[in-house]
Amino acid sequence: MSAAPVSKLGFFEIRTRDVARIATYYEQALGLAVTERLPSTTYLATGPDHHCVVVASGAPDGRARLGFELTCGLDEAASRLSAAGVAGMRRTDPEPGIADALELSEPVTGTPIVLYERQAPIDAPSATPVTRPTKLGHLAGYVKDLATVRRFYEELLGFRWSDMVGDFFVFLRCNADHHAINLLQSDKRTGLFHVAFEMRDIVHLKDELDVLAANGIRLDWGPGRHGPGHNIFTYHRDPDGNIVELFTEIDVIRDERTDEFEPRPWHETRPQRPQVWDPTDEAANKWGPLYPGFIDR
Repeated sequence: MSAAPVSKLGFFEIRTRDVARIATYYEQALGLAVTERLPSTTYLATGPDHHCVVVASGAPDGRARLGFELTCGLDEAASRLSAAGVAGMRRTDPEPGIADALELSEPVTGTPIVLYERQAPIDAPSATPVTRPTKLGHLAGYVKDLATVRRFYEELLGFRWSDMVGDFFVFLRCNADHHAINLLQSDKRTGLFHVAFEMRDIVHLKDELDVLAANGIRLDWGPGRHGPGHNIFTYHRDPDGNIVELFTEIDVIRDERTDEFEPRPWHETRPQRPQVWDPTDEAANKWGPLYPGFIDR
């Protein structure tokens, strides 16, 4: 058993010089609910957890902090981390919706990682936008030492690998979804590659794209279908230029004993299992070309 196994990516924090502008984008363009508004921080949710997005004041950073829900208790996680030689800081009431947490640092990047048992639930807003994403899906980040950061997630937080592109891009899962964390080796970039939100189906995705258009937001890439994960995707940018993916139909792994993905008509092999993909345009987009310069590492 890993030191502090997690069950889901709970939240991420984006820092910006204009909190109101980014919070408005998430509220109006993506339809998230504001659950707490403090002088320098806004918390937003897809529901029912208190928040999945934290917009905070500071130097621009799209991957400033990550939060994960544990499958074990905090005391057990703290003990196991200590035995593994990892120092975690216990924090009481670190932020709205989280009463108790452990904070440690992602190796190499130094990104704060917040581990907690659960978030306080929120009441569903009376008027929920029909195009609101169903959940925060995954976060992709650039790292200078892929092997070290990957070991952190697999050995300490219990992630399993789902796919890899070449030797530089790994997809890691902590539940049945194909990936919750992506790590991209880069000598030129750090921080956020993209953040992704799940839509129910392709009609739900299409309706949200119409909302983006009504808000003057145009797509950078897609619609398309990735090879790893096989999700239908679109990519656009928030007002700070951070890349946001909206996706649907991502692969799921129902049986960890076999590593078999739930069968889908578009799978290349049967059964579909984790594999190393050749770094080709088809791996990036089975329906069309790779967006020029999209992955500039």
